[in-house]
Amino acid sequence: MELDFKDRRILVVEDEERMVRFIRLNLEYDGFQVSEALNGVEAINKIRNVLPDIILLDVMLPDIDGFEVLRMIREISTVPVIMLTAKGEEDDRVRGLEMGADDYITKPFSPRELVSRVKAVLRRTETATGGTHGLIEVDDRLKLDFDRREVWVAGELVNLRPTEYRLLYHLVKNAGWVVTHDQLLTKVWGYEYRDEPHYVRLYINYLRKKIEEDPANPKYILTERGVGYRFVDFRR
Repeated sequence: MELDFKDRRILVVEDEERMVRFIRLNLEYDGFQVSEALNGVEAINKIRNVLPDIILLDVMLPDIDGFEVLRMIREISTVPVIMLTAKGEEDDRVRGLEMGADDYITKPFSPRELVSRVKAVLRRTETATGGTHGLIEVDDRLKLDFDRREVWVAGELVNLRPTEYRLLYHLVKNAGWVVTHDQLLTKVWGYEYRDEPHYVRLYINYLRKKIEEDPANPKYILTERGVGYRFVDFRR
């Protein structure tokens, strides 16, 4: 079955305004939601708020080298990254892939190539992970829709604060796997909060009170003592 990429969120990290307009025009025409960051620092900040499904990352940025930005992204997220490079040199391509990039596009590129590469990477990564799109039915009681930013518990729409939503998103995205305190702090709150583990505990409690039938004996958000938290593996 062909995946529907409509409304997928794309973060474009590029300081050349004409290139940003070109990318935005073509991706929005194909139904994608496009956000932009003009430098590396802005990109890292936006990842937490936008929760992009894929990132287009230029190698040449005004503040931080694109490869350094990629390294920082990989410390906090597994989001797919396509590197944009004007050089087309094999060393740059290999370096980016070895550092965790999913693909690369050499400038100049056509609109058709751009959209094709983006869809190919999304298709590959979402097929492998099962994706976090559309209606997710954890069980008869809990249903999630990250596209609509909706959480349903026992048929009732539950209102989550932005931080609670981001925390739940990252837990569900890694369902079945343990996510450490440090990883959650970095992904949800940012680098500056890496030494504040009480934030995670506090917001896990908030989430449990809103989605668990018995917060004292949770069945969705499980504690891995001394390590972190694991969302129940509902995909089995």
